[in-house]
Amino acid sequence: MRTDIALRWRPAFKILFALVCLGTVAASASDVKVIANLSVKSDTISRSELRRIFLLEVSSLDNGTHVQPVLQKEGWLHEVFLREFLDTNKQSLSDYYGTMVFTGKAAMPKELASDKEVISYVARTKGAIGYVSNPADTAGVKVLAVLSSTNDGTRALIRHVDPEYPETLQRLGIGGTVRLKVIISPGGTVESVALLGGNPVLAEAATAAVKKWIYSGSRERTTLEVSVPFSPGR
Repeated sequence: MRTDIALRWRPAFKILFALVCLGTVAASASDVKVIANLSVKSDTISRSELRRIFLLEVSSLDNGTHVQPVLQKEGWLHEVFLREFLDTNKQSLSDYYGTMVFTGKAAMPKELASDKEVISYVARTKGAIGYVSNPADTAGVKVLAVLSSTNDGTRALIRHVDPEYPETLQRLGIGGTVRLKVIISPGGTVESVALLGGNPVLAEAATAAVKKWIYSGSRERTTLEVSVPFSPGR
């Protein structure tokens, strides 16, 4: 009898397992929010800068603010963050950290077990920077917009305008991250904005805000990928 039940349910288990795996594979950078202590004097961070911080190459932002990275110990979020932002995996990072610690070049970063623990630690620790899942309530910390570009770091954000959170979505607790492709003129103004992913209603608010951003000058146009987070808990 037990064998018959097991055989009958085996296809369902296979489908469930496939869906779980698919969900893990499909997870992307938009499922991750980078957060920082309120003492961090920036609302944005470039991918290259984020990578240098978590690889212990630097201990401060380009603007001079001292920072310290905070990691999650394991799980899908940790794997996605390593893959999407650090271009590495758990084993490679562990080996890398081991070498850095053994040679005395750096100390092991703080590791915590959950979104809740990371948010609590970042909120009370000056200069702390970590990452949590998109739905996490980030009250007490700031969410950093992550900028990426082939010219990463060459266009400093001089003027940042926060998006207006649609009241209805905020009241219903609907949030997420909007990903935008932004073209910046040599003079620093935003010439165009295109939606790459995210809630269309939130995208309207994000686009309106990003169009008001001002960057430092450059000899040529620059294309950036900008992530604009909307956190209902804030």
